[in-house]
Amino acid sequence: MDRSLISSIAHSDHPIAAPVSAASLDKLLQRTKLRQGARILDLGCGEAMWTLRALELFPGSTADGVDISASALTAAAKHAEARGLGERIRLHEMGAADFSAAEPYDLVLCVGSTHAFDGLTPSLQAIRQLTRPDGLVLVGEGFWETPPSPELEAEIGQYPDLAGLVAQAEEPGYRTVYAHTSSLGEWDEYEWSWTGSLIRWAVDNPGPDGDTALAAALEHRDMWLKGYRGKLGFVTLLLRQAY
Repeated sequence: MDRSLISSIAHSDHPIAAPVSAASLDKLLQRTKLRQGARILDLGCGEAMWTLRALELFPGSTADGVDISASALTAAAKHAEARGLGERIRLHEMGAADFSAAEPYDLVLCVGSTHAFDGLTPSLQAIRQLTRPDGLVLVGEGFWETPPSPELEAEIGQYPDLAGLVAQAEEPGYRTVYAHTSSLGEWDEYEWSWTGSLIRWAVDNPGPDGDTALAAALEHRDMWLKGYRGKLGFVTLLLRQAY
């Protein structure tokens, strides 16, 4: 059972695929104030729920979504058709770092996908080449709410605190014009949905795949409840090029 299928099942009841509520997603997208006919790019789009919502909020806009998961892109195409947006989005199966475009974009999203560029700074440096001089970037990234133990940091990864993350995001020549810091409630909704959807699927599908799904869910739940709950934060920054 590959990781893309596990991810698809785990996000089936929380298709935003980040610790962000539907209301918070709308508020973030509305703050972009995109122009008529805006071009949108989503790097690491998954099932493209962020981009599809942006297309709904901004009639006349078009989008490109990029992801390495064929199954996620198949689901994205189905979601787009169901919403009547199929003709306004193009989907590309490739690594985010390999994508190039002939024209720059008004808005580039990279939410929870900076690993595709080996970190936040190289992500924003690459995204700068894909964004109009007056364009915007929505980037979602983790940060430590409280200093982690060495063991927790080794397990989860190295992140700055929120102030350090904002400074790191602005260093390549951006300014933060808005942000949403996910609440503990948004985190809990995301994590209970992630683990619960996978556990339900495992119970309904006994056998080797069900065992794999259950093990993944329980391992993740332990890491969350016994490790990073209340310690790891998530912020989505709306950035504008400053120079």
